[in-house]
Amino acid sequence: MPLVSKKGKNMPESPIRKLVPYAEKAYKANKTVYHLNIGQPDIKSPKIAMDAVANHHIKTLAYTRSEGSQEYREKIAEYYHKNNIPAEADDIVVTTGGSEALLFAMGSIADVDDEIIIPEPFYANYNGFATASGINIVPVISKIENNFALPPISEFEKLITPKTKAILICNPGNPTGYLYSKEEIQALAKLVLKHDLFLVADEVYREFTYDGSKHYSILAEESLAENGILIDSVSKRYSMCGARIGCLVSRNKEVISTALKFAQARLSPPTFAQIASEAALQTPQRYFDEVIVEYQDRRDTLVNALKEIPGVKVGVPKGAFYCIVQLPIKNSDKFAQWLLEDFDDNGETVMVAPAAGFYSSPGVGLNEVRIAYVIKKESLIRAVEILKIALEKYKD
Repeated sequence: MPLVSKKGKNMPESPIRKLVPYAEKAYKANKTVYHLNIGQPDIKSPKIAMDAVANHHIKTLAYTRSEGSQEYREKIAEYYHKNNIPAEADDIVVTTGGSEALLFAMGSIADVDDEIIIPEPFYANYNGFATASGINIVPVISKIENNFALPPISEFEKLITPKTKAILICNPGNPTGYLYSKEEIQALAKLVLKHDLFLVADEVYREFTYDGSKHYSILAEESLAENGILIDSVSKRYSMCGARIGCLVSRNKEVISTALKFAQARLSPPTFAQIASEAALQTPQRYFDEVIVEYQDRRDTLVNALKEIPGVKVGVPKGAFYCIVQLPIKNSDKFAQWLLEDFDDNGETVMVAPAAGFYSSPGVGLNEVRIAYVIKKESLIRAVEILKIALEKYKD
């Protein structure tokens, strides 16, 4: 029998999606499942985006340019300027989601066996993107005890080798919700310039910051004109995960021309999704104001409820809509499966994302889960109540 590739065998399972078969069994057993496992917002997509597709006048659904339509890229550039991020249309390659932007970035800056340093825990699919690209992730651990703040720069510097090509951050962070300060971004900028590395920032949650905190983009740093690569997406900003539209942004012309070759190989991003995404850029500020108030209220509700459970420790997010929760258990994979297979409270249970998959260091995060607060406050309250009962009954 022919064998699959080593690369294929090494591709990690999604810690978010691998439990889906168990959830489906729970549905068949007529259980109600509160989904705390996946960052799919329940917020409605902007009407202006949906109307743009519904009211289109396209006669032939043709290819667009590989880098995305000129009109859409110009509108994205306008959006960035409003957010004090200097970027022009020619600095942007539109991609099929932020995921493809990350793949294009890795393919453009690193060769097989090169290294990228990433503070962990990090978005689980970074592991998959790196495996697909033949790149090695070198983790630097951030800790729940200091709310997953940026590790000391000296810890990064220890890890830099001739194979190091970049440092990658997610800001605000998935799965931690940590928001890097301007001073932390500037410290990273100084480090990558010293060692002639790229700084790649996944900024898809830029709009979602709390407690009066402000997001600071890496491209706001003029010193990073040649070293900065921004990853973006409409998925979370406009609650348009299914649109699958993102972009790679850099003022480094060689990076853009290289990423464009990857874009040409897959032809073009989807036309209707670009139409929706272009229209979404006209979404009024009140939409975000209301969403941020809602998410901050959900965050406070979730964190306060979790803190009432004995033995539970939780990081307090300053952005995005996730938090890492440390539980009084040994193995969150087994616990998450047990929740779906063997437990319910009055026919209800919860689905969480085991956090070990958000680390690349072996044996780290085994007693942690990621929770996404993308369901209504009343559901969050009930979900935490169920979690508390489950922890009381669970035996490792």
